[in-house]
Amino acid sequence: MMVGASAVGAPGVLIGPLQDEFGWDVADISAVFAVRLLLFGAVGPFAAAFLNRFGVRKVSLVALAMMGAGVIGSFTMTTLPELFLFWGIVVGLGTGLTAMVLGATVATRWFVAKRGMVLGLLTASVATGQVLFLPAFAAMSEAWGWRAALGLLVAMLALSAVVVLILMRDRPADIGLLPYGASQAPAEPADTSSLGNTLIKPLQVLKEASRSGTFWILFGTFFICGATTNGLVQTHLVAICSDFGIAPVMAAGMLAAIGAFNFIGTIGSGWLTDRFDSRWLLFWYYSLRGLSLLYLPFTGFGFYELTLFTVFYGLDWLATVPPTVKLAAERFGANAAIVFGWIFFGHQIGAAAAAWGAGLTRSVYTTYLPAFYIAGVICLLAAIAVFAIRRTQDGGSPQPA
Repeated sequence: MMVGASAVGAPGVLIGPLQDEFGWDVADISAVFAVRLLLFGAVGPFAAAFLNRFGVRKVSLVALAMMGAGVIGSFTMTTLPELFLFWGIVVGLGTGLTAMVLGATVATRWFVAKRGMVLGLLTASVATGQVLFLPAFAAMSEAWGWRAALGLLVAMLALSAVVVLILMRDRPADIGLLPYGASQAPAEPADTSSLGNTLIKPLQVLKEASRSGTFWILFGTFFICGATTNGLVQTHLVAICSDFGIAPVMAAGMLAAIGAFNFIGTIGSGWLTDRFDSRWLLFWYYSLRGLSLLYLPFTGFGFYELTLFTVFYGLDWLATVPPTVKLAAERFGANAAIVFGWIFFGHQIGAAAAAWGAGLTRSVYTTYLPAFYIAGVICLLAAIAVFAIRRTQDGGSPQPA
């Protein structure tokens, strides 16, 4: 999941080099990368169905192969439609198969106890992978060109495919184990439905879930989460820092540091989710993120101010995922993985909108800063919105607003 996510984050260091080599406009490049983010989320609900139907091992191998094919194909591209095909469509579909839904599926199948903590670890792997390798990509791109940087990505994907092929199994029963913390084997009948029914089921689940106010609140707040992480900061921070005279390698190092602090924050969020009301956790996460985004435009992008932002924002990068998954599991039961796939689609719609919108802001106003003001405000709105999810008097499942 970490290596697959690096394919999502790699475009963060490609905007400048692609603009320099081909003369493409920032808004056009951002629009293509927005499609990648959109598909990264749109595949999620169907990925959940594919994982149940074909198993995590086969789906993971197909995903890694698609990502590798998209990256290799981009080595020879010369036009925007080719960028759209390789990075927008092929890489977007491949990364979508290894997105958050894979982590939710594995955590549910393999763990009964400590599930929140495990989900925090797997979520952290995605968010950290999106930024951890950026300094290496940026350094190689600066020294030998962007194609060399993508060569490193292809090697990482190939190594991951070998590891998956040798070691990954679909369920604990495949190696004679019970799920961690379970006293007996769970009843998990094999999915023998046709491929057509497998594709239709996510749509049926969406129809049912869309009647719930809880679904739309989680969808909307996760839209804001995606807009203020993958869409704005991950995609554009390197370019934003360049506007203030900060070298791409240093800016990519900031993103890697954000990923490192996110690893701590998301694991901590998983631990807290096992113990506290998820609504209060989401309130604090969105509030603190909003304040950090409103703070950045007033810093002048000095070293100490950026360090403070990196730590504060990084701890909160994707800490929202464990409590969001828990709320979805409480409300939607057996269909929770597919429902979370649709909620994650909302996350990526927000990411795509912000990736394109921030690029457009830069093209029109020659600055990214208005995008940060908007991002900060909508985070504060998300913090308030989570309390529209009511809970029963006995503290049971969330109820629709």
